[in-house]
Amino acid sequence: MVGAVAVARVELARMLLVPEETDLGERATELVRSRVRLVDAFEAERKQIERDLHDGAQQRIGALTMTLGLARLDAPPGALADQLAKAHDEAGKALAELRELIQGIHPKVLADFGVGAAVVDAADRSVIPVDVSVDLSGRLPEAVEAAAYFVVCEAPANVAKHSGAQRAEVAGRHADGWLVFDVRDDGCGGADVQRGGGLTGLADRVPVLDGRLTLSSPAGGPTLLRVEIPCVPTEVSV
Repeated sequence: MVGAVAVARVELARMLLVPEETDLGERATELVRSRVRLVDAFEAERKQIERDLHDGAQQRIGALTMTLGLARLDAPPGALADQLAKAHDEAGKALAELRELIQGIHPKVLADFGVGAAVVDAADRSVIPVDVSVDLSGRLPEAVEAAAYFVVCEAPANVAKHSGAQRAEVAGRHADGWLVFDVRDDGCGGADVQRGGGLTGLADRVPVLDGRLTLSSPAGGPTLLRVEIPCVPTEVSV
């Protein structure tokens, strides 16, 4: 009798707990899905802003720069020519700054050719030499490519500002269902994601995609930053 009561109690407990556990599981699943939807929406908004700036403000400032340049050539020497030259130079600087801004919002090369090409392009513009080795067979989900790209690009920027490194290396690959990027530098070390700054905000995006970001930066260096994001290719190169 006691055994039967015990079994009944266990069964009752199971019946009472299972719906709650199931509900919690469903909530957790929906939470993950909602986080991914937010990331996707954020990236879509970034791309729209990039397109609007590229097709609108950048085109107008580019046309203005050309007009000022032609007027500068036609103006006779004197105060007017000097003012036109100054205006032309300022317009050129504004155009360059706008292009940099657009590049930081959502680079066109990232949207058109993927994270591998975008990382190579960013390395070419780095203030310190960056050796890049990327082995990707196709395109990955947009949110994954964007998160990996901005984390990888922020690392060399921090290197140039704080570590005193002379060189950096970036290696990327997709294997066993994971996109993995390693960023190494020969600087003085001491980097810390928890201190704030550019890496902190970007690192917050990686867990949203169920990814991991790890940093090893002992005093004296070297520094190794690794970002890992699970994903399945959306397009495979032939």
